[in-house]
Amino acid sequence: MIPDKNAPPRGRPPTITRERIADAGIKIGLPDLTVIGVAAHLGVSHMGLYKHISGLDELRQIVAEAIFLRWQFPPPIKAADGSLESYLTTFAESIWSLVEAHPGVAPYLLRGDMITRAMIDKIVAHQEEMTRICGITFAQSRWLLLTIAFHCVAVADTVLPKIDMDCNQDLDRPDGASAIHAEHRNGIRALIVGSLAILDEITTIPYPVEATMRYES
Repeated sequence: MIPDKNAPPRGRPPTITRERIADAGIKIGLPDLTVIGVAAHLGVSHMGLYKHISGLDELRQIVAEAIFLRWQFPPPIKAADGSLESYLTTFAESIWSLVEAHPGVAPYLLRGDMITRAMIDKIVAHQEEMTRICGITFAQSRWLLLTIAFHCVAVADTVLPKIDMDCNQDLDRPDGASAIHAEHRNGIRALIVGSLAILDEITTIPYPVEATMRYES
């Protein structure tokens, strides 16, 4: 008897977890993300996947959140060993690399209605660590890091080339990523120097969120 090649595999069906959904989504990429595509990567039916997500919007949110939570901030301890300006430059370049590596993630880093509780907790923890290590107030730490982060995310998402690997594009062209990176470094240095120059003027917490209310007294 010849086995049916189209018959579903025997045994227990693959387990669908949030982590496995995120893994599949990151592999596909946010711009090309579909429920059917993720289901195929997981080896399940798209109807089976719908038992764990409400739709494409939630799927994108899960993937974007995982991208951010798996990314690591440069350790603030480095700011204590060198200048704050040097650390902030490293911080800015790491954010640039994050957006470059994951096209489509920018709105989930910029828009308040797309940033999840887990993402906020990670952001605030980093700001708290900067406060302890660098000897600045929480208001100054939050303002400084958010100002630089928002600028870097927005600019990187706007100007980084969207490379289609299926096309015959010249990846070494003068207006490619290396030239954009050079322009970015010049601009971010001006932003950092200017921000540090007026840091003493920052006395109130910007963009308050629930997790930071305890600092407002």
